[in-house]
Amino acid sequence: MTMTVTTYQKVVSHLHLENVKYLFSGMFFGVILVKSEVLSWYRIQEMFRFQSFHMYGVIGSAIAVGALSIWLIKRYNVKTIHGDPITFTPKARTWPRYILGGTLFGLGWAMTGACPGPMAALLGTGASVFLVVMISAILGTRVYGMIMHKLPH
Repeated sequence: MTMTVTTYQKVVSHLHLENVKYLFSGMFFGVILVKSEVLSWYRIQEMFRFQSFHMYGVIGSAIAVGALSIWLIKRYNVKTIHGDPITFTPKARTWPRYILGGTLFGLGWAMTGACPGPMAALLGTGASVFLVVMISAILGTRVYGMIMHKLPH
């Protein structure tokens, strides 16, 4: 099938329009993160010092909503918006990697005051120091990608 330039431009412009909804939903999520104070360095420090329930409540609520959502998807065989089945692949239960990974994740979170999710939102609030954190996270992901075949999985 040969695609003309005009058809190609229509496909490309359609793809850009399709992605706009993700941009706006991400921006909306960023506003929610800022307004709920889960981006606050002080709230994160309170959590790690066991001085406040705020962050534990937010994280616990997210786990409960996620678990309920997965149960409902499995129970009622919910499909995607395009009609494709939603499947869940069981993960290997190799505890050492989860303990090591979770420990590294938690240490990074404690040192920077942010988990990977809200780093872009923190940049959006004007906390330019998180550019260093974001670049470090990207580099860390790149290094992991380069050495992951040598790691026990």
